[in-house]
Formats: sequence, C-alpha cells, structure tokens
Amino acid sequence: MISGLDLSTDVVALTAALIDIPSESHHEQQLADHVETALRTYSHLTVSRFGNTVVARTELGRAERVLIGGHLDTVPANSNMPHHVDGDRLYGLGACDMKGGVAVSLSLAASIAEPVRDVTYVYYECEEVDGKYNGLAHLAESNPELLVADLAILMEPSNAGIEAGCQGTIRAEIKASGVRSHSARPWMGVNAIHASREILSRLETYEARRPMVDGLEYREGLSAVGIRGGIAGNVIPDECVVTVNYRFAPDRSTDEALAHVREVFDGFEVEFIDVSPAASPGLSRQATVDFLAATGASPAPKFGWTDVARFAQMGTPALNFGPGDPSIAHMKDEFVPLDQLRSCEMQLRSWLTAD
Repeated sequence: MISGLDLSTDVVALTAALIDIPSESHHEQQLADHVETALRTYSHLTVSRFGNTVVARTELGRAERVLIGGHLDTVPANSNMPHHVDGDRLYGLGACDMKGGVAVSLSLAASIAEPVRDVTYVYYECEEVDGKYNGLAHLAESNPELLVADLAILMEPSNAGIEAGCQGTIRAEIKASGVRSHSARPWMGVNAIHASREILSRLETYEARRPMVDGLEYREGLSAVGIRGGIAGNVIPDECVVTVNYRFAPDRSTDEALAHVREVFDGFEVEFIDVSPAASPGLSRQATVDFLAATGASPAPKFGWTDVARFAQMGTPALNFGPGDPSIAHMKDEFVPLDQLRSCEMQLRSWLTAD
C-alpha cells in the first residue's frame, strides 16, 4: 500500500510509485487523492479538483502560460502490476501510457517554484474510454478559463520526441440491406452478408492520402474494424453492418471527413457513431517555435488521436511530448525507458527555467 507520493524523489522512482497505484478508467480516485494531497504541500501552486481531475497552477503574472497535461487512467490490468525494472526499462501497467509522463510533470510541478512561464498542470480522468467521460473535456465545459494557455503540451508517449497535432478519427457503421428468408429457400430472400462484399471491396481498393501539413507527412487510413450479420443458423440475413474507422489528416475539417466517408460508401446507409476532430500541428505559432528551439527536436506527425485536438478547437497550439514508445501502449509488457524519463524531465525543466 502506498502511504503517500513523494514528489521530490527521482523521476524513475516516482513513475514506479504511480504504476503501483491502481487507476483503471473510472477508478482513478485513489491516485487522484494521492496527487492532490502531494501537490497541496507546495505553496507555490494553486490546486483545485473536479471529480478525479486535479489542476495545479502557478500564478506569477508571467507574460506566457503553458499547460502541461496528462491522464491518470490506464487500460484494464493484464497481470502487469506491480512495476519491475529490467536493465534500462521500467515495466508495469501504464508505464508507457502514461504514468511516465505524469511522473515527469509532477516532478516539475513540485520542484520549479518560479518558472519563467506560468504553468498549468492538469491530471485528468477517463482518457482511455468513451469521450463523454473524459475529464479534460468536462473541464473545458465547466471551467474553460483553466485551460487557457499559449501552448499545451500533453505528456503522451512519443519516444521523448515531439509529435505535432494529431489525426482525426471517425467510426461509422455501413449497412448492407437484404431480404430475410428461410435458409432452405435462399432464392426467396436477398443475403445481406453477401451484399456486404461491395463494402469490403471498396475498403480493399481504397487508396489512402498522405498529405503534407506544416511540412509533416500524415498517413490516412480507412479500415474495417468489425462486422456483424445474421440472427440464426437457418435464416437468410436481411442486414449486415461493417464498422469502419477513418483516420484523417488535419488538413481536413470534420465536415469534410464525414463527407468523404459518405462519398466512399455512396449507395449504402452510413451511420456515424463516433467523431473526433483532427488537430493542426501549429508549428508556426511562436510558443511552438520557442519550444522546438529549446528542445532541439525535429517534430513528427502524430498518427493517432490525442487530446491535443481539444486545444486545437480552442485555438491553442498543442504538442505531444512524453517518454515511451506509443506503439507498445496498452500491451501487457509495456515499459518506459529510464533514459527517456530523465530526458523529458531535463528538457522541460530547462525550458521552464531558462531565461
């Protein structure tokens, strides 16, 4: 049992401590309690809490404010707790996504009393589940003034490099219709599962775009992620539904992306079940330029959706910058390299303290 979080400890030890506090989505209260209690011991921070989302801010009247955010929740456990260290890697549930990033942020919040930029630190709940539960989204609705910043940095795993913007994502159900009949007399009906071959054919021959946005090449994708049809073993089905996922580049608005999906599946009934906008890299914004110069990193495109899109909707440039390889997030044996934990902390510390 963790008695309390020591934010003054080494970032590796802090990451290990965070891993050992269970915080699966919808069950973040214990970790949020620890984070809130630890942050309230620092007089240079103004701390507030909304559900299981914790916000800590400096109020120094600096000319610029940066927001550094990370989610507290993890996907369900998979026999990967508690943590363990093997060589130069720290293993455990959420090590990569994203307790390593949260540890970096907490270390900075505790130890930098007078940053050259005011900082808003946000630790939020329910990022790994349906967006209606997302703590950052709730905060944007209830207290949007707390998210105002010149630049937002989300500590999403990015191999300790900068991944700019993000792709938008759409899930849609494409329905093929038929006529139900007894399977002993199939000529009396029209088999909707057979009719879905045209949907699958369009997906198989689809040529995804690779547009350049702010000098970064994004790779789109349109893929089947599920299929269902049939009600009994002796019935010709009158409906077959193919669920598709469209990942679209930030040069397309949400409306343009929706229109594209309708165009691809023209002639079929299309129902959209989940839509999240893309986020432009915003690499020309001054706050972003300064951060890139300070880290010396070359930005890469984000292949996936993150909460940077929420800031893009508010007109705030946002970047993904955190320890860990995003390709191993949610895996049973996910880990975070020790050197990436220290590298991210060092670069952000330098940026927040250098004149």
